[in-house]
Amino acid sequence: MPYIDGKRRPSREPRQVMGMQDPKVRHRNFDEVALGFTEEQARAEADRCLQCKNPTCEQGCPVNVRIRDFIGGILDDDFCGGVAALRERNALPAVCGRVCTQETQCEAACVLSKKGTPVAIGGLERFLADWDRSREPGMRCKTVAAPRNGKRVAVIGSGPSGLACAGELSLLGYGVTVYESLHTAGGVLAYGIPEFRLPKSILQDEVEALRTARVEFKFDQVVGRITNAQELLDEQGFSAIFLGTGAGLPIFLGIPGENQNGVFSANEYLTRVNLMRAYDFPKTDTPVWRGNRVVVIGGGNVAMDSARTALRLGAAEVYLVYRRTEEEMPARIEERNHAKEEGVIFKELYAPLEVVGDQGWCTGLRVQRMRLGQPDASGRRSPMPIEGEESVIECDTVISAVGTRAHHLAGKISDVKMTDRGYVEADDDGRTSNPRIFAGGDIVTGAATVILAMGAGKKAAHAIDEYVKNRPTGAKV
Repeated sequence: MPYIDGKRRPSREPRQVMGMQDPKVRHRNFDEVALGFTEEQARAEADRCLQCKNPTCEQGCPVNVRIRDFIGGILDDDFCGGVAALRERNALPAVCGRVCTQETQCEAACVLSKKGTPVAIGGLERFLADWDRSREPGMRCKTVAAPRNGKRVAVIGSGPSGLACAGELSLLGYGVTVYESLHTAGGVLAYGIPEFRLPKSILQDEVEALRTARVEFKFDQVVGRITNAQELLDEQGFSAIFLGTGAGLPIFLGIPGENQNGVFSANEYLTRVNLMRAYDFPKTDTPVWRGNRVVVIGGGNVAMDSARTALRLGAAEVYLVYRRTEEEMPARIEERNHAKEEGVIFKELYAPLEVVGDQGWCTGLRVQRMRLGQPDASGRRSPMPIEGEESVIECDTVISAVGTRAHHLAGKISDVKMTDRGYVEADDDGRTSNPRIFAGGDIVTGAATVILAMGAGKKAAHAIDEYVKNRPTGAKV
């Protein structure tokens, strides 16, 4: 770190580039693609940080991570201090360092972004979290939590919002029990994001850190079926409840032929491969469909994950059909680039019309050629059909990755007001129509990013704390 007249002078070296697996190798394995910063790279990248007095990067983070301080920990060779600053406001730093959309949030708000080369905040976050994980469990950095206050809160759903809420409540001194319908924690982080982007061991380490912070997990618990919110509050003694059940019900296009063999929702496809380890069949008990020519419909991160997974399962060709152009795709630029590097063929400006089949088996996808018209309500240019330009993409597999919505079971958990579309009505801090029940994440907003869901869970934790501390005299808590 250069100093002149006793003052630190930030480095003007180019932004560090994280190592990656070779695309020619990685497109056939499930190992993690990005290899992370070395310690030398992390120090060099941290040295680019201006350590602004008003760190605008933190304003760009939905959970307000103390970015300046954790980078300062690297600069000062105080890695444990950096980890403590990181974990103080983020219960899942190793996850966020891998899957957050930093380029549109903290890094977009970095002062250096004005010159096009913001500090690699996500890479540094991942470096510190991995450095701490690499240490013996007894040697890992401690997080300071408030003394236990004797109050208990139930968190329903262990996705990003639920885990963030649980972690924050634990820091505030609450006993927390997380109810999860599956056999493992993580929600969409576990079933939706492939191993090559987020290894399950990373996620489990983060969950173990929450266990160490005295968060209890109860698996295979379908709240809404075996119990409900009122029973948790009145009979089991919880002071409040946080609903973070997500929006994991797949949306289908409703086009002819969609019920044929060889057609999957991205949810089913990724869940079988990621969570149930179908890619390792027959070592595991979950068989998997290995398509030879695969068409994925959609342009988001889930579509990229599905296409790249199909390649890794052995598909000869994988097409990605999207009705707008790549410029309008919601997927991260990094994920789009990785998909193309690995051989996914982008078919822009095509809309699906029908799944073509033979005796109940998918043989192709009939598509409509499109052009872009005027911007619609989303601000993106509308796709318009070009009459007479239809064609068939021959394939044996179609994966629909066009979005998800709330499961109807969400309405059976409690008596809170729901929207017409099946989502929970809640204010910005997660307060619902029931003062003892709070909600956040996709079950309130619809499908969004991991970090936005975490931000909602964290805000709700503070609203719960405020409610419990200021409850009316004689109220049930």
